[in-house]
Amino acid sequence: MTASILDLDTASATQLVQALAARQVGALELCNAAIARIEQRDGSINAVVVRDFERARDQARAADVALQRGERRPLLGVPMTVKESFNVAGLPTTWGFAFASALPVAEDAVAVARLKAAGAVILGKTNVAFALGDYESNNPVYGRTRHPLDAARTPGGSSGGAAAALAAGMVPLELGSDIGGSIRVPAHFCGVHGHKPTHGLLPVRGHQFPGYQAAPDVLSAIGPLARTAADLELALDVLAGPDTDEAQAYRLALPPARFSDIRDLRVLALSEHPSARTGADVRRALGDVAIRLARAGAHVEYASALLPDIAVLHEEYAKLLMTIVTRGAPDAPPCMSAHEWLFLLDRRMHLRSDWSRLFASFDVVIAPPFGTAAFEHIPALDWEHTTLSVDGEPSLYREQLAWSGLATLAGLPATVAPVAATASGLPLGVQIIGPLLGDRTTIAVARWLEHEASGD
Repeated sequence: MTASILDLDTASATQLVQALAARQVGALELCNAAIARIEQRDGSINAVVVRDFERARDQARAADVALQRGERRPLLGVPMTVKESFNVAGLPTTWGFAFASALPVAEDAVAVARLKAAGAVILGKTNVAFALGDYESNNPVYGRTRHPLDAARTPGGSSGGAAAALAAGMVPLELGSDIGGSIRVPAHFCGVHGHKPTHGLLPVRGHQFPGYQAAPDVLSAIGPLARTAADLELALDVLAGPDTDEAQAYRLALPPARFSDIRDLRVLALSEHPSARTGADVRRALGDVAIRLARAGAHVEYASALLPDIAVLHEEYAKLLMTIVTRGAPDAPPCMSAHEWLFLLDRRMHLRSDWSRLFASFDVVIAPPFGTAAFEHIPALDWEHTTLSVDGEPSLYREQLAWSGLATLAGLPATVAPVAATASGLPLGVQIIGPLLGDRTTIAVARWLEHEASGD
């Protein structure tokens, strides 16, 4: 493989690591190629909104020196971007708030520091929804990010810039965050892979509201987006593990995937949710995945008495979510009492037990990540009243949180894999939910789907 043969537009991070280690391409060469792609392609998309190209070139030069002397690290020399909401020393972290542009950022987020330690070359930061609270990546600081395939549509949010940069071939790897589907929905809309890890598996320090150091909450997670499932696991292995204090006593040992042969996989397929309307294209894509798995020998069921009451689950998730995302806001609505909060935490504990019982009989649950493909931009969103058209019928925008809450409330891992497209060519994904700490299982299913689709 030579640099002329290696397709830098489509090469995965794993392929780039191999080419770099074999000295078939240089880190500075990759860095400059990625910068050129961003400069050529991003004008109409507006994904990479904070650019740190000169420092990236310095990192790439250092990577080339390290490679030349025989160093090997998981991401040594691989160019990538990270979501704007992560602290990167010397760059602004605004979450779309104008006031935060002037706030100094002196220290990298733990996740960013781990990426750099693994040798990643950080080119800059990608756009987000205002306050990370929307499926549109649009804010007063950086403006709107547009879908790479259709500028009239959203790439999703809040990690919309991340997914758009991947889908447009600017970078092979991204770092996002997810509390209401902010990794999973953009991955679904843009036709890339995304992984929301088990809650707490990746440390979130350095990913908090600008200028405010907050304690970790019970829903938020950070995780990778990539063009391949293998790259999700590569990044997961770099990012996962206890934060500094806990690392003095604890070590991570994630269990392997529950199956090595697809014929051993047990699947529960859910195509409809009582709290969210789901379009025919999305249901068809989910059904096709179930059929592919069954034809390959997996055991697939479409209903189970073990499934928790997902309508009640959504109600409880929505209450916790609203309390968390409005924390500290000057105009926050009245929130629940401390006793109500503790009751919901108790319910979350019981829900984890319910899911554990289900995952004694199934290995994964497959479900839609969202009820539609990427939708057209919404000029003035109102969370209480805005609707989406789902198969020609109006459906409340906020109801689509129900598909995200399935995994989020109990802290379960969930991987989104691209599996189909609409008649007009818009991507469609499937959400693969697994048991607590079953991250390798959900990614392994995504990898099987990817390889099966390509005929590998």
